[in-house]
Amino acid sequence: MSQGNDAEPDSRFELRGAAALRHEARSLYEGNSRRAHIFRYALLALDVLTVLYIIASSFFDAVPAARIIDLVLGTLFLTDFLVRLWIDRRPMTMLASPVSLAEIAAIVSFLTPVFGGAAGFLRVLRTLRFLHSYQVGRRLRADFPMVRRYEELLAAILHLAVFLFVTTALVYETHGWRNDGINDYVDALYFTVTTLTTTGYGDITLEGTGGRLLSVLIMIFGVTLFFRLAHVLFRPTKVRHECESCGLQRHEPDAVHCKHCGVVIHLDSDGEPLL
Repeated sequence: MSQGNDAEPDSRFELRGAAALRHEARSLYEGNSRRAHIFRYALLALDVLTVLYIIASSFFDAVPAARIIDLVLGTLFLTDFLVRLWIDRRPMTMLASPVSLAEIAAIVSFLTPVFGGAAGFLRVLRTLRFLHSYQVGRRLRADFPMVRRYEELLAAILHLAVFLFVTTALVYETHGWRNDGINDYVDALYFTVTTLTTTGYGDITLEGTGGRLLSVLIMIFGVTLFFRLAHVLFRPTKVRHECESCGLQRHEPDAVHCKHCGVVIHLDSDGEPLL
């Protein structure tokens, strides 16, 4: 009897410890404290450094140090993913999402040396994380008035940049080893940009049916994102703010009333005129 009584408090203590640890993790990933913001900015910086590392590594032959870096990055990414899965209130939904599946593929490519360069392009799928960093995006809007002011323009630039990076890496990893015109990441970027803009100088072409289909996809999706950016860039500047009465999303920068329903609106302002 005494052993059973002793075991019960231990179980409750372990439960409290796990709950406290989960609460601490959620406060870092979802909280609004200064420590949480610093933590999420550190994750964003890690993603940026990873992008730079992937680009830089395309200019050099594989070295033992690169495998060590891959292993370290893969371990960090795996830990981050497992923690987010653990604290998520609907873990199975998160696990089945396309973004999570892409992230799992990226983690595997870092942690499995047997894949080598052939599967290295999977690593760039982690850049999709930028598009779903909602907490970081909210913090950027809160910290920097310029981000709030040009939120839609910055989002269009980000979407196009991520598309360029992912497709460039895809071109480099799938055709660089068999195409004499693609020797490094810059050559692949040059081909992607000329294809996206339909300039098509013809000095670099992708061979085979798969290469032609990839070129078609780059043109279709790339031109769409490019024109989206141009549309946002040349459209008159407006402020995004949802009207509580009619739901109108965009208003003039100096608007006091909603032009659709006339209700008084309170736009966020830093006291400076919009350019």
